[in-house]
Parts: sequence; C-alpha cells; structure tokens
Amino acid sequence: MRKTKRKYGCPVEFALDLLSGKWKTVILSRLKIRPMRYAELRHDIPALSDKVLTERLRDLCETGFVKRERSGRESRYSLSRRGEMLKPMLQALYDWGHDNAAPFGVRFLDTDMN
Repeated sequence: MRKTKRKYGCPVEFALDLLSGKWKTVILSRLKIRPMRYAELRHDIPALSDKVLTERLRDLCETGFVKRERSGRESRYSLSRRGEMLKPMLQALYDWGHDNAAPFGVRFLDTDMN
C-alpha cells in the first residue's frame, strides 16, 4: 500500500482521491458482484483499453482495495477487506444512477450488476 504525506481538507477529499477517475469505481462495481479474471473484466467493460485496465488494477491493488490471487497461470481479482468496505457506497452509486437515468435519457447496456 502506498503512503502519502499529502494533507487533505476532509475525509471525502481523501476517499475521492484514492478512487479518482471513472474506471476505478466501475472495476470495483464489477468485482463487488464476484471475483473475476482479467479477460472477464475486459469483456464486461469494453470501453476500457487493456492499458488502462492494467494500470487501474495495479492502482487498486496498491491502495489495498483489490487483491490478485494467482492459481497457476491464471489470476483472479477480487475485493480485499478494504474493498469490501466500499460495497454499500458502490451499491448507493448504482441505485442512484439507476433511479436517475431516465430524466437524463440514459439507457444501459447491462443492468445485471445489482
């Protein structure tokens, strides 16, 4: 886990800094459902490039939200204990997005993430 000497104005600023960017929370939302292999994540998030997926997974592992488990040549990613603590927040974001999509004219490709 990386350490920082940076000072934050409040805990929300710190939390958002660790989870910054669109893709980290999307990856965490997928892993909230179940552990996944790299190829499964890649398939479920087609707009995400290999390079960015690799970088974001590395960041999430370094901050302790995700753990990588190796079995032979395969690796599986899953939420760590710290990542598990994010489940209520991730569910709240999902619920909010679901409930507020219609007024914005938003449709979803996959609604099977609850």
